[in-house]
Amino acid sequence: MKGSIDKTLEQYDNVERDSLIAILQEIQETEGYLSEEAIVKTGKKLKIPTSKIYGVATFYNQFRFEPKGKYHVMVCRGTACHVLGSLTVLQELEKTLKIKAGQTTRDGLFSIEVVACIGACGLAPVVSINGTFHAKLTATSINEIIESYRKKEE
Repeated sequence: MKGSIDKTLEQYDNVERDSLIAILQEIQETEGYLSEEAIVKTGKKLKIPTSKIYGVATFYNQFRFEPKGKYHVMVCRGTACHVLGSLTVLQELEKTLKIKAGQTTRDGLFSIEVVACIGACGLAPVVSINGTFHAKLTATSINEIIESYRKKEE
């Protein structure tokens, strides 16, 4: 049985380099992230060196190179959230989880993504965890929220 990467690439017969971003987006949609395997196979399909594909993929912050955690934390860094302290919330989150934005914890429970705007400015600073919004956050409250998700796993 063929993997989803192969199935995705089969849909792009007779394509050129200009399809690279669309292919990467579709692979990430089906796989959840861009694996080394996906990048190598895409390079072979389009006859592009993997270094060029990594160059393109790392330029756009929409692409991930690690799978999302069970609890995917999206930290808003829009203007309202920034002004009201989202950087402090992000720093505390990174310290608590011992990962940086774009990474996933070793146990696969948490991942962090920084987004330009969630569209919940009245709740600033805000994070979304698997679609659930947590509003008016502080360093203390984000730790309490993370702890509540950890307790769900016990």
